[in-house]
Formats: sequence, structure tokens, C-alpha cells
Amino acid sequence: MFAVRMDVDLPRDLDPEVRADLVAREKAYCHDLQKAGTWVHIWRCVGQYANLSVFDVEDNEELHRILWNLPLFPYMTIDVTPLAQHPSDLAAEGTGV
Repeated sequence: MFAVRMDVDLPRDLDPEVRADLVAREKAYCHDLQKAGTWVHIWRCVGQYANLSVFDVEDNEELHRILWNLPLFPYMTIDVTPLAQHPSDLAAEGTGV
């Protein structure tokens, strides 16, 4: 699992039609990954054009491929944090973790 913060910085002079297309393709890509169980959480960072997401992927390479294929990737600053189950997590009780 990986926590990924994505900050988006679209140019102010970007053609409105190009912007609308990018945002629509980003949303569809995100929805497809959510339905597949890969993009397990997405939260908006309040007051910012940014999100904090959790990805459940096999390895670094899979995450890298997913992020590079984001339509908004060229306009993003991305910070990735690998995650491990915490022993005090109530959801982990009984799982042997």
C-alpha cells in the first residue's frame, strides 16, 4: 500500500477545452482504478487543488506506471509514502498481522 499526495498546478492560460478534456479523462481513469480495487481511497485536500490517495498495488513499478498514466501527471507534484499495517489498527485484529 502507498499513500500518494498529488498537487495539481494547471497553467492559468490552458485552453478551457483542453482543461475539460484532461479533467474528464483523469476522472474516468481514477474511477476505473477504484472499480478495480487499485485506487482504494481518495480524499480532497481542503482549499487546495490536491488529493491524498491510497493505492493497493503489487510493487513500486505498478504504482509508477499508474501515476505516469494519469492524464494530469504533467501538471502534478507527487509525494509517495509506502505504508505498512500498524499493530494498533483495530481493523487488523484477528488477521495475524
